[in-house]
Amino acid sequence: MSEIRLTGLQKKFGATPVLSDVDLCVEAGEFCVFIGPSGCGKSTLLRLVAGLEEPCAGDISIDGRRVNELPPAKRDIAMVFQSYALYPHMTVYENMAFGLRHLRLPKDELARRVHAASQALHLGELLERRPAALSGGQRQRVAIGRAIVRKPKVFLFDEPLSNLDASLRVKTRVEIARLHRNLNSASMIYVTHDQVEAMTLADKIVLLRPLEGRSGVASVAQVGSPLDLYHRPANQFVAGFIGSPSMNFIPATFVGADASVVRVSARGIGLDANVCADDLVIGEDVTLGVRPEHIRMGGGQLSGEVVHVEQMGEHTYVYLDTKLSAHPLVAKTAPGYIHIGQRLPFALAPDALHLFHRDGRAATRAVHEQGAGSLALA
Repeated sequence: MSEIRLTGLQKKFGATPVLSDVDLCVEAGEFCVFIGPSGCGKSTLLRLVAGLEEPCAGDISIDGRRVNELPPAKRDIAMVFQSYALYPHMTVYENMAFGLRHLRLPKDELARRVHAASQALHLGELLERRPAALSGGQRQRVAIGRAIVRKPKVFLFDEPLSNLDASLRVKTRVEIARLHRNLNSASMIYVTHDQVEAMTLADKIVLLRPLEGRSGVASVAQVGSPLDLYHRPANQFVAGFIGSPSMNFIPATFVGADASVVRVSARGIGLDANVCADDLVIGEDVTLGVRPEHIRMGGGQLSGEVVHVEQMGEHTYVYLDTKLSAHPLVAKTAPGYIHIGQRLPFALAPDALHLFHRDGRAATRAVHEQGAGSLALA
């Protein structure tokens, strides 16, 4: 198993900086996903690890060895690109075996590796077909198989599912997750813009963001498990990026605190949030955040007029025009007949609310731990 460590990594294209002071450790055997807005440097960071780009500063280490000057072929990595890049005149077997032939492996070992990879990816019946006779999902699995047979220390995936339709993305995503469990000795870095892929595949998510005031420069917004980023975002950017629909934000003013309860005023309406009041100043502008599923519909002192409804089958998203914010609040509720113009009551539970400082930092929350009956700081 191979640890990947990035220290003080910086990258410029000409005079234009694109990545700034990236420090990151991908543990041995870990599935790490890079995600962020378009153009934030996800693929550039992956290409730096692969050796396809050279850093302007900082170090890249794989398995404890500095690899900055090593070419891609010497880093013991395998990369799966967004484009399948299969040889159209070769069969599936020949495409998967092509890279191994340069290693001068014995024929029986070569055949064993290809057949093992084809079975793992359900390609056993397709080995004699050419790429033109395969579906998009099958072609992508061949590209993944071509990487598997090399038995690298590190797998790198650059948006491998973006060319597939929704159904194939789900199926191939499951195959990649199963592959990681079966190849638990290999570390994997996966770049995607799809939050569902990030949340369902990752052991660790690295969320990148452009730095305000430095156009084009990106840095790490937060590193953690999928549920860490979802339930305990480090800042307002993370809170707004992770989750679909995204977190609701309510501008407010801090008016006081008592123990772990912070009191704010949102357009004259008083709200309580179970967060730590450290560093808050009376009169400070803050922002409350609440996930759609944490808005309690059907009761409470607050109400809103329905301006839009999205019926999803198993649940419904209701857009509410309220006095709290200039923008509608999105609430997730049970399926049922809800019509535009209807006024619905709702409540915002103090333990479900996030609070963000003026600079975007998240206040420490007191949240219900899973299965616990008391509040715990998180």
